[in-house]
Amino acid sequence: MGWKAKDVPDQSGKHIIVTGSNSGIGFEAADVLAAKGAHVTLACRNADKAKEAQAKIKKANKGATVETGSLDLASLKSIAAFAADYSKKHGKLDILINNAGVMVPPYGKTEDGFELQIGCNHLGHFALTAQLIDLINAAPEGRVVSVASQAHRGGKINFDDLHWEKGYQQWPAYGQSKLANLLFTYELDRNLKEAGHTTRATAAHPGYSSTNLQRTMTAGTIANALFAQSQKAGALPTLRAATDPDAESGSYWGPNGIMEMRGHPVKVKSNRRSHDKRVARRLWDTSQELTGQTFAV
Repeated sequence: MGWKAKDVPDQSGKHIIVTGSNSGIGFEAADVLAAKGAHVTLACRNADKAKEAQAKIKKANKGATVETGSLDLASLKSIAAFAADYSKKHGKLDILINNAGVMVPPYGKTEDGFELQIGCNHLGHFALTAQLIDLINAAPEGRVVSVASQAHRGGKINFDDLHWEKGYQQWPAYGQSKLANLLFTYELDRNLKEAGHTTRATAAHPGYSSTNLQRTMTAGTIANALFAQSQKAGALPTLRAATDPDAESGSYWGPNGIMEMRGHPVKVKSNRRSHDKRVARRLWDTSQELTGQTFAV
């Protein structure tokens, strides 16, 4: 018997933000957390889709407390506005789930000139976490959860051309951004511990799940039919990383099946490159410089 949504502990009284939660595993995670009593904020770029998701969760879970917030991770201005508005409105945050992401799009840049994947998947979440970390550290059981991917195994941080201006390759760029998620998690874990905080930094990956991201891929229909698990199952590693009392800081969670493509959520291992402390520290410093955001834990 593996870990399931029913094993999520009661979340009453907790405030949780889930980025990119109008669909996919972000929506499924938000739905479970709301059902377990949390005050959930759906932080999304598309306001209409966020409202639809909010209505769907409330209809399925009588009495659920769910709100929406406007957040575009491709804009440092939007990130700052969201963080300021949330802090002013609530002044409390227990769990931040950095779930939103873009996957192998055509070449593009964010509002601030970052390559779209490293910009949204890593730099945007880095800036968001930095601006909310004081609230999370003030919580009795604060957590920052970053959703990574098995694609991190093909990633490498190219500091000489972080934004792919010398020739864009979709999959290597995606791998770089997902490797960055893990390097960030492990460096945040080290920094939190050094500062004496009890906040946990964890990461998770959904395996191969039938989400909008996967369905837009070439041959996605065939791959989904053969290998994919449901969105609900794909959300379980995130939920376990966010709520399991035994999920220690610095841990990484994913499916327990073959090649971690599907199955019940368990603790898994990321590759050696993701544990390179020198690269992690350099990425942290580079991220502070690029975002103009000092990250003091």
